[in-house]
Formats: sequence, structure tokens, C-alpha cells
Amino acid sequence: MGKTQNRQEKFPAGLPTDRPPIHPGEILLEEFLKPYRMTVTDTASRTGIRKELVQDIVDGKKNMDADMALRFSRLFSTSPELWINGQIAWDIWHILHGRNAGEIEKIEPVII
Repeated sequence: MGKTQNRQEKFPAGLPTDRPPIHPGEILLEEFLKPYRMTVTDTASRTGIRKELVQDIVDGKKNMDADMALRFSRLFSTSPELWINGQIAWDIWHILHGRNAGEIEKIEPVII
């Protein structure tokens, strides 16, 4: 058996260990919609995304995909990486704290 990682190495750099990262939908709501005084309906109309889907993203029920990241980055003059990296951090944290965490933990890294 090879070396195993300690708990600190299990989490990617910058990923909180004691709480989930902020969902991109919360960032959308708190950092963009509220300050710009935009509604979900406004956002849906401007981006061409269904209103229900925008609401589900804001509520943290749906994930941010690359298409949506490009649309929001265009609308708010941000990078698509802002949205995608937030989603990736959210996904990784939940995987590392979910039902498959033990399986992932058992994987022995290749040592060269």
C-alpha cells in the first residue's frame, strides 16, 4: 500500500472544510441581482434562460452549467470562471461530504 493523504490534503486549496462553499445562485442573488435591482424575470429575459431555471439556480436547486456561466458573465461583465469555479467548489465539497466520500477516500494515489 502507498502513502495515504491526511485530512488537510483531502480538500482542494481554498475549499472550506467546515461548511459548504457559497452556491453560485446565492452569489447571483446577493452580488448581482440585489445590487442591480434586477428580478429573476429580468435576468431570464436578458439571458434567454427560462425564469424557472434562473429561480432554481438562485434557490440552489440547480447547478450552473457552462452555457449559463457564459450568459451571466456576458450580462454582468464577469468571467465565466467566476460562475463555473463556484459551481465546481460547491460540487466537490458536497461529493467529499456525501455518500461516496468513503469510496473516494479509499482510492490509493499512484506514487511514482
